[in-house]
Amino acid sequence: MAGKPSEPTLLDEIKKSVYNEYEIFAEAFTSEQLAEKWNEFLKQNSDRPHLISTLSAVPEIQEGNKLLVKIGNSVQEEEIRLIKPDLVSWLRRELRNSEIEIVTRFEKIEVERVHFNDSEKLQMMIQKNPELYELKKRFNLDFSE
Repeated sequence: MAGKPSEPTLLDEIKKSVYNEYEIFAEAFTSEQLAEKWNEFLKQNSDRPHLISTLSAVPEIQEGNKLLVKIGNSVQEEEIRLIKPDLVSWLRRELRNSEIEIVTRFEKIEVERVHFNDSEKLQMMIQKNPELYELKKRFNLDFSE
């Protein structure tokens, strides 16, 4: 029938669901959706502990669908550079947004480092195993500087 719109066929449905990297998609996505897909990507790469460590924090969504990944050193930057094409392509397909880009920024990551002297180490070990105190007394050990 000439004037009647046709019902969607199975082929039409498949075309809608298949991602074409040359088509432009601009669907909005939330931080929660990004976090879900980001973690899903990490699970797919669970055999790469350095990558997982580097990408452990979900990036910030910035203007223009840019995802800011904060890194602490050049090793992490290299790790991201190697995986970036696959990661960007995967995120674009999963979040249906062909404008997604990943940018990195070096940030000094504050890590609380605690250094103990020998006496403090001994005290901590004695707390875990009080018999060490008896050994210290028996052999007259002195850890003072």
